[in-house]
Amino acid sequence: MASLIVTPENQIQRLNHIVNKVKEQQTLDASQLTTPPHAKSWSVVEVLEHLNIAYGIYMPRLDEAFTKMPTIDSGASEFKVRAWQKFVIAGQRPKNGKRKWKMKTLKRFEPLLDKQSLTQEKIDAVFETFFTRHAHLKEAILKSRNKDVTRVKIISAIGPIVNFYLPECFEFLLCHLERHMVQIDEILEQGGYPIDRQV
Repeated sequence: MASLIVTPENQIQRLNHIVNKVKEQQTLDASQLTTPPHAKSWSVVEVLEHLNIAYGIYMPRLDEAFTKMPTIDSGASEFKVRAWQKFVIAGQRPKNGKRKWKMKTLKRFEPLLDKQSLTQEKIDAVFETFFTRHAHLKEAILKSRNKDVTRVKIISAIGPIVNFYLPECFEFLLCHLERHMVQIDEILEQGGYPIDRQV
């Protein structure tokens, strides 16, 4: 099995692309953002709220990890992901613009939005939370370049069955984001809206 090597530069580039894509989605009509293609699907705004919940769990864990990591003059620019973590990350990563398999969302990650009262103000709040939280992720990736990232492990949101060093955690979060960007494309396509599939 080939190694998975990650770099902060690649991760920042991908995150910037995702944030720009979500900024484009913010310009869609409220009906496009709040209408799921069928009863069992999420809407675009629900996907974004799910991403807000997921990153909200990691934010304090990342902040705490940084307080325990020694600062170094210059960290390694590349990081080799461990085998079990690589397997977990691969489960999130979309392939050829498709989600590899559907996963049941744990209840704690479900977006509990009242679809009947989703005003433009509430939609805007979901987007603003997304941008604030993922600006935090970008800052964390940048800060990690001058830290000894092998000193502290972060317990994943699903519990201690998976723990990550910082670069592995960032890669997992990015692949999770990329997976849900594909889901948003699918929602808009099924709703009859044209999309730009360049990912």
